[in-house]
Formats: sequence, structure tokens, C-alpha cells
Amino acid sequence: MPLNLELKARVESLGRIREIAQRAGAEERVTVRQTDTYFKVNRGRLKLREIDGREAELISYERGEEEQARWSRYEKTPAAEPSRLRTMLCAAIGELVTVRKTRELLLLEGNRIHLDTVEGLGTFIEFEIPAEEEEPARIHMDRLRSLFGISPSDVLLHSYSDMLLGALKGSSKVGSPKGEGA
Repeated sequence: MPLNLELKARVESLGRIREIAQRAGAEERVTVRQTDTYFKVNRGRLKLREIDGREAELISYERGEEEQARWSRYEKTPAAEPSRLRTMLCAAIGELVTVRKTRELLLLEGNRIHLDTVEGLGTFIEFEIPAEEEEPARIHMDRLRSLFGISPSDVLLHSYSDMLLGALKGSSKVGSPKGEGA
């Protein structure tokens, strides 16, 4: 399974973050609209990612939730018929929550920087550092945190799906995230 070191932080201004990235030499790759449908699972997380104008993917992953920079192991597979697959998975195991976002992808020294605007939540930066060895990935993460001025109080320990579930808690459409792979 591929391995990433990830960190997500709330930011007030994506414009300021873009300026820092541009000065550092980051390459702008693409801006996309993504819809991630999360499903109820017993272990890890399972989501169907639909991207406007691109092939959808089914993604399963496991990630530690205790540290600010977290290790994530994941698997992806193309989803040729996402609407049908979503319907089947919802019927078989149940939908947990849907996250809609606009994501700008930047690359800096082989590291992915996501500038996310998430419906109902706000604006965020996310770093994904592909890792074969832990120590070089941690060094890259520390450098990115410093470069973009990410303080410990900015860092989020929860996924967008967890945050949306928290915001929707009490709604008849959403169950408790405990034990459901939120």
C-alpha cells in the first residue's frame, strides 16, 4: 500500500497561501470540483471520489488520528460507473456523509499541496508527502509547515468528513461517527 505523511490546517486566506507557494516555486497543476461520498465501514475509511471531468476512484485508507502530521496508507481503484457504484454501496453498507469541495493542486519538490474550499466548512491547506522512508518525509513536512506559517493551533486532527458529521450531529440523516469509519 502506498504511504503518505499528511497534515491539514485551517487557513484564513488562500490568496496568501498561493503567494507563498508561487514564491517558493510550486507548480500549479489543476483546480477541480470533488465530491467524496464516505461509506460506513468497520475499519479505516472508504470513499468514492468523483471529480468533474475525470474518472472517479474508490479509495480505501487507514490513517492515524492522534498526531498533527499523520501517516496514511491507501489503495485506489478506478470507478467506471460511479453513480451505480455509489447506489450499490449505499444500499449494501450505508452512506456516512458527502464532502463537496473545490481543490487546487500544487506540487512543490514532489510534495502535493491542496488548497481546499469545503462546502459548509471553509478554507484549508493540506500537505501530502509521499513516503518511502519516515525521516525524509518528516523533514519535508517540517519545512512546509514553516514555509506556509502553519502553527500547531491551525492544524486539524479531524477529516472533512468528521467535521461535517460534527456539524450535522443531531440531524436525522446522520448517525454517530463512532465505530463507523468516519
